[in-house]
Amino acid sequence: MKLTKFAKVTVLGSALTIAVAGCHRRPTPLTVLPQERGALIGDQAASGPSPGGTLNQGQPINSEQIGKEGIPTSNNFNPADMNQDRATLAADTVHFDFDSSVVKSSEQSNVDSVAAALKANTDAKLLIEGNCDERGTEQYNLALGERRALALREALALDGIDPLRIRTISYGKDKPVDPGHNPSAWAKNRRGDFVLLTPK
Repeated sequence: MKLTKFAKVTVLGSALTIAVAGCHRRPTPLTVLPQERGALIGDQAASGPSPGGTLNQGQPINSEQIGKEGIPTSNNFNPADMNQDRATLAADTVHFDFDSSVVKSSEQSNVDSVAAALKANTDAKLLIEGNCDERGTEQYNLALGERRALALREALALDGIDPLRIRTISYGKDKPVDPGHNPSAWAKNRRGDFVLLTPK
């Protein structure tokens, strides 16, 4: 009798495990753009991924993924529909400490420079790419890269830039600028890159 009950429980547990593992969930949208400054997300989210859903495993997280069925809402724009200039703001890349999304005071001049470029060209928009070094899991680094990009968006908002002009994306550890496996390379790879977007 006991063996039969044990066998039933084992079969039921196996069936549930297979059912859960076999379920395919569509990625939940992330990074809903704020409607007011009080809704900005930054370092306060350092303990976990930004509110709005789960991580896209193995895929970059970006603020394009908002609205029902991934369709951007009317307040948003698609960076793919714009000219992408990586050179203009390349010198303004912001670097982060290990396991941190805090924009350091030593990096504030870069944020100010990006803000000045956006103020000078009111038609321009911005894509911020969050990146990490190779340490840590892929999922953790995607979340950390997103927090870094969001912290930079918040810093720009505090500098007078409308956050609705800014999109964010996290590449985690997938786009290192230095392929080395040492502290010098890691320091270069913990960064936020700025891509200036202009109408085609």
